[in-house]
Amino acid sequence: MSKVQRGILDPIPQSARYLYFEISPRARPGRALRELRKLADGRATVVGLGQSLAHALKTEIAGLRVFPSSAGSGIEIPSTPAALWCWLRGDDRGELLHRSRKIRRILAPDFVLSRSIDAFQYASGRDLSGYEDGTENPKGKAAIETAAGPDGSSFVAVQQWVHRLDALEAMSRRQQDHVIGRSKDSNAELARAPASAHVKRTAQESFEPPAFVLRRSMPWADAEGEGLVFVAFGRSFDAFEALLRRMSGEEDGVTDALFKFTRPVTGGYFWCPPVKNGRLDLSAMDL
Repeated sequence: MSKVQRGILDPIPQSARYLYFEISPRARPGRALRELRKLADGRATVVGLGQSLAHALKTEIAGLRVFPSSAGSGIEIPSTPAALWCWLRGDDRGELLHRSRKIRRILAPDFVLSRSIDAFQYASGRDLSGYEDGTENPKGKAAIETAAGPDGSSFVAVQQWVHRLDALEAMSRRQQDHVIGRSKDSNAELARAPASAHVKRTAQESFEPPAFVLRRSMPWADAEGEGLVFVAFGRSFDAFEALLRRMSGEEDGVTDALFKFTRPVTGGYFWCPPVKNGRLDLSAMDL
């Protein structure tokens, strides 16, 4: 589907940078977005617009809303909205740096960078826990149908998770496997995993309707810590919210064992416009 931002469907890159922007007071966001459209091709740079930006442009995007904060037994799911999200994809961290500087320049003074996260591919697509990420991702045509609507637009949920790897490493290998519900060595699903295992909590086909999302998550690490930037694309936010409710125990009181070693510290929703002739199609925003 040529209308989908291609970076959504392509495999995760070697390196990435996530940029989050807020709207400046008295901004003219339409001008800045027109400039961003010249740079963002949807493949090397994937762009998502938040609810506050849609409001600033006096536009209603059906299905776009603010990430819901929630709480489970001893856990908090925070909501940290942003106006604009850019996922920079590539192989060279230096090139990503220069591209992010260029994006900041063309968006100024209408947008101000509020957060930047560098991410990377680890062990051919594994999380820093050592477990494979996105095993149940749909493939081919099913991936397109899961991630995007007929017009090529997509919705994306983005969270930064902070891992406590010392806590994970203090567990036995059997305990670690039971947290995830898979064997770290073979990636095979455990036949007798406990009900709290992450795989059991998030079995997408077990929901009604099925809660399929297209995951494009990547590890991050800096001087302050490490973890995962969780990125899930869908035709709406409904499937992601169903998964999150079950993980936090809202559905049946069973909390996902994943929370034993990792917690989310951010949460945002964005609408990813389609592309036309290799550039962002912002006609829905009258741009």
